[in-house]
Amino acid sequence: MHISEGVLKPEILIPAAALAVVWVVYLVYRLNLKEIPKVACMSALFFVASFIHIPLGPTSIHLMLGGLIGAFLGVNAMIAIFVGLLLQALLFGYGGLSVLGVNLLMIGAPAVLGGYFLKLSFKKFRALNWFLVGAVPLFVSSCILSLVLTLNGNEFIAVASLAFASNIALVGIEGLISFFAISFIYSVNKEFLKC
Repeated sequence: MHISEGVLKPEILIPAAALAVVWVVYLVYRLNLKEIPKVACMSALFFVASFIHIPLGPTSIHLMLGGLIGAFLGVNAMIAIFVGLLLQALLFGYGGLSVLGVNLLMIGAPAVLGGYFLKLSFKKFRALNWFLVGAVPLFVSSCILSLVLTLNGNEFIAVASLAFASNIALVGIEGLISFFAISFIYSVNKEFLKC
């Protein structure tokens, strides 16, 4: 779901980068030192999951697990995903530094919704909300991806449609992964989910 360098206009890149920098700096400033190991683990999860590619027609999709990360970190999911995206850009050339802000806002901001659905699962519709932990953030990320590509110019509308359609299958896959992961953690140590 990364947007590569050289694709987007500066009118999109600059505001997204500015917003992402302010958001990440603010979160790092208020980050509790005890949360750093958990953020690091979730960043590693994001980094590794992004390398699991699933061929789909003329393209491929890859896992992100942003909703699951958001379920355990809340707003600090932005920090974990920022570190993962930065390392992917520097070490492997995925995405890139100039599009880091756009990619972070596209993947990290919706990830925060995972925490909302996890909290909601303790009140009602447990199984459905565990599925939505993974599905909804990815669906929102896919919408943002398509919107950004469409805003970039009419020549990107077809690509935006293809990207959105190819990620729909991933919405279901990530929903199922979240459901099974949270179900397992709930059966082993349910107190861990109430952090």
